[in-house]
Amino acid sequence: MLTILFDGVAYGMLLFVIACGLAITLGLMNFVNLAHGAFAMAGGYVAVVLANRYGVPFLLCLPLAFIASALIGLLLERTLYVRVYGKSHLDQVLFTIGLVFMSVAAVDYVMGSQQQFINLPEWLRGRIDIMGVGVGRYRLLIIVICGALTILLQSILSRSSFGAKLRASVDDARVARGLGIPVDRIFAITFAVGSGLAGLGGALGAEILGLDPTFPLKFMIYFLIVVTVGGTSGVTGPLVAALLLGVADVAGKYYVPQIGSFVIYTIMIVVLILRPQGLFARAR
Repeated sequence: MLTILFDGVAYGMLLFVIACGLAITLGLMNFVNLAHGAFAMAGGYVAVVLANRYGVPFLLCLPLAFIASALIGLLLERTLYVRVYGKSHLDQVLFTIGLVFMSVAAVDYVMGSQQQFINLPEWLRGRIDIMGVGVGRYRLLIIVICGALTILLQSILSRSSFGAKLRASVDDARVARGLGIPVDRIFAITFAVGSGLAGLGGALGAEILGLDPTFPLKFMIYFLIVVTVGGTSGVTGPLVAALLLGVADVAGKYYVPQIGSFVIYTIMIVVLILRPQGLFARAR
C-alpha cells in the first residue's frame, strides 16, 4: 500500500513539473498552449540522445534537457507565439495543435517511431528499504528534484520582483509598460522557463512515461486535467491536483486494472462538478 502511494506521488510530481509550465502560460499569460507536451518530448529526446549515444551522465542530461527545451521555447515564442498572444482562444488552440502535429511528424522522421528507453546509471536502479517500505531509487530522485523545483517556483512567483512584474504585466500590459516594465521580455522569459520545465519533466519521466513521437498527443489530456482540476491561479492547485491524480491513477491500475484507466477521468468529472473553477481557484 505504501509502495503504491510512493509510486503515485512520484508519478504525480512528474506530471506537475511538466504541467506547471502550462498552468503558468494559461493562468498568468492567458495563452492556451496545447503544444506544451512537445517541449516535454524535446527534453526527453535530448536526454536520451545524450545519455545513450554520447554517454553523458544522467544527472548532467537533466539541466541540458532543461536548457535545450527553454531555448527552443524562447525561439518559437519570439518568432511564432508572440504573433498570436492577442488572438482568440480558438485561434491559439488551432495554432498550437498544428505545432503538435508538426513536432510529431518531425520527431518521427528524425528519430523513428519506435519507443525510446534511457540508460539509467546503476545507482538509480532497484529499490531501497526505508522503514519497511520498498522505495524505488529512481522515483525517490524524481520526488526530491520535483519537490525542490516546486518550492523554488513558488518562491519566485510569490516573493520575487520578477513574479511581481509578471503579475503586473498580465493584469495590464499597457500600464506595466508605462511603468518601465519590459513586458515582452518578461513574457519571453516566462515562456522559456515553462518550456524548460516541461523538457526537464520529459527527461526525468522518459523511463516511467515512455518516449515516442506521439508523446505530446498521449499525455496532452493528462496535462490539461492537472491544470483544469487544480486551477490556473497559482502553482499550489496544479501541485495538489497532480498528486491526487497520480496516486489515483497508480492505485486504480493496480487494484482495479479492468477500469484503472478511467479512475483519473472519474476524479476529474467529480471535481469539476463540485468545483468548476478548479480546486483552489476563486469563484468568479
